Amino acid sequence: MTKEETVSELNITREQMIQLLNEDLAGEYQAIIAYTVYSQVLKGPEYTDIARELEAHAGEELGHAILIAKQVDYLGGMPAVLPKPVKTSNDPVVMLRADLDNERATVARYRLRIRQAEAMGEFALSEVLRGIIVQEQDHEIDLSAALGINVPPANAPTDKRTAAAK
Repeated sequence: MTKEETVSELNITREQMIQLLNEDLAGEYQAIIAYTVYSQVLKGPEYTDIARELEAHAGEELGHAILIAKQVDYLGGMPAVLPKPVKTSNDPVVMLRADLDNERATVARYRLRIRQAEAMGEFALSEVLRGIIVQEQDHEIDLSAALGINVPPANAPTDKRTAAAK
């Protein structure tokens, strides 16, 4: 990515931030639903602890959704109401992997969103996002442990505009 692409990615309008935060909010809704469902359908003694942990994650994701909705409202927007699609499977590993992939994408988006908020001078927003990202990274750790894998390296922060440019 060139320096010019990075600068244009960071210098966004208030309206663009509202749109991006609403996309993030849809992802939080997705996570609430996924964690709620997965925590109930994971069966067997090997999944007892992770199912309990996923229930806790659902509550944390609800907290994230409320914080993001509050920021959208503060910026003058209307918070989104629809979730991103939720992947389901009869295979617990597939479900946990889908959660891990979603968490990794969320962390990457929030890293970018923090930089964008700071470029806008919205430092309170960047602090809210920093608090959220701490829990999202904890979710990554929990899911990686449940899958018996190391936490994968961080994704480079991108959004649709950046991905389309590649």
